[in-house]
Amino acid sequence: MKRFRFTLLAICLVLLYLGWTDVALLLRNPSPATVSIEELEKGNVPREWLHVTGGHQNLLEAISTSGSVELDAFLIPLKSSPEEESFHVLVETRNPRILELLATYHFQLESAEAKENHLKEHAAEFQGQRDVTGMVVSGLVASGNRDKLMKLAREVGMQVPPDVLFLSEGKEPGRWRGFFYLGIGLLGLIKVLMLWKKPPQAAAEG
Repeated sequence: MKRFRFTLLAICLVLLYLGWTDVALLLRNPSPATVSIEELEKGNVPREWLHVTGGHQNLLEAISTSGSVELDAFLIPLKSSPEEESFHVLVETRNPRILELLATYHFQLESAEAKENHLKEHAAEFQGQRDVTGMVVSGLVASGNRDKLMKLAREVGMQVPPDVLFLSEGKEPGRWRGFFYLGIGLLGLIKVLMLWKKPPQAAAEG
């Protein structure tokens, strides 16, 4: 019975921790903070939920995170200038338009001429300025995902700086998950306290 109590207590504490982490993140980020790409490159990250302005992308530098024909997401460097070779912001995107453009270029066009025409037709989208809104990939829960993205980028030869900022486009703070975890954790904690207050025999029978 004691083992059950301690197991239940541990689960409740984990739920309370996860719930508070999510709620605190939501309270810090009621809306995305607008920041320029130049400020991010200097290391000025105001909050976790960002609207990044002034960034330039080159979709030809994008790498797939799936490693297969089934495209799920891409990693795209975001730079303050298209002439820059290095970067400090790497965007993980599942933008349907970007997936469509890259899928067409890499898998549906066979000749070099067709690919060249595709690039000319969509030049502004392949190489242009684009604002990005998303969440910074950070924290204990997201650290594993960040490490996987870093390893993937380096395996394909992308020169990723150690202080790179990963931004998951389209992701937002959870609205209800944290409150749900807190509620379940508190209910479980109350249950544990009630079990501890019962006499040993009554608790075992319960």
